[in-house]
Amino acid sequence: MSKTIPIDADARRAAKPVICYRTDQLPEFNAADYATAQRSMSQVSEVIVAPRDASVFEVKAGQFFRIVSVDGFQVGDLNLWNQHDLSERFYSGKTRQLHASHVTTGHRLWSTLPGLRPMATITADTLGWYGFDADGGSVHDVIGTRCDPYTNYLLNEVDYHHCCHSNLTRALAAHKNIDLSVAELHVHDVLNVFMCTGFTHDTHQYFMKASPVRAGDYLEFFAEIDLLGALSACPGGDCSSSHSDDVTTCYPLAVQVFEPAVGTLEGWASPERNGYGGGHGV
Repeated sequence: MSKTIPIDADARRAAKPVICYRTDQLPEFNAADYATAQRSMSQVSEVIVAPRDASVFEVKAGQFFRIVSVDGFQVGDLNLWNQHDLSERFYSGKTRQLHASHVTTGHRLWSTLPGLRPMATITADTLGWYGFDADGGSVHDVIGTRCDPYTNYLLNEVDYHHCCHSNLTRALAAHKNIDLSVAELHVHDVLNVFMCTGFTHDTHQYFMKASPVRAGDYLEFFAEIDLLGALSACPGGDCSSSHSDDVTTCYPLAVQVFEPAVGTLEGWASPERNGYGGGHGV
């Protein structure tokens, strides 16, 4: 059946876009609030994430942590959970709706319902200069999912065990001493750290391109609650060509945790869970 174009098609398309959520009620990001703590902080731990693998790390509320490009062009897939309750985890979809398709300094990573509170705040981004390029690409996206063995098998009929989904599953299972089948249910859509992505102008398909990340670049966060994190060094390397295989050159990533000096976060408190009463009209 051919599509019939209505006579008022142009008028319908001319409807003005409206931002879905008014965000002026969100907690304001004030860089000065973090500056003193950042200047005084000292590193307390470091986890090195091997290429095509994942590692788990812990961050206390009030600490900072950085994801660092160690010595090559490498992207990473980040999962975050409430350290004391794995059911409260990073909610990429709501983060995207409240902020943008790609996040940077001043944006927060929000938790799933019913918690819906800031889990971490981005406090520094050495790739903040990139913005959006001519292809519509930008870095640190919350629009894509993690590469996974199921989609890879669907498209290629090959078992590949070092997709980010599997890497995160193995790491969480080992850290929590739980079965893979249980851990896998807690792995969720990610923050694609350093990954450069967007949608094509013509077909509007999700694309990836070579990440602008270089050795020494980092994305820094402030932990708003006690966090359990897992980071996968993606088998796509800088995601400039192949994906979900052992062809691309990959490099390690580092997660560094920093403790601010006592008294430099005066007035700050970990956010409470969302205040909605939970009645749902019943």
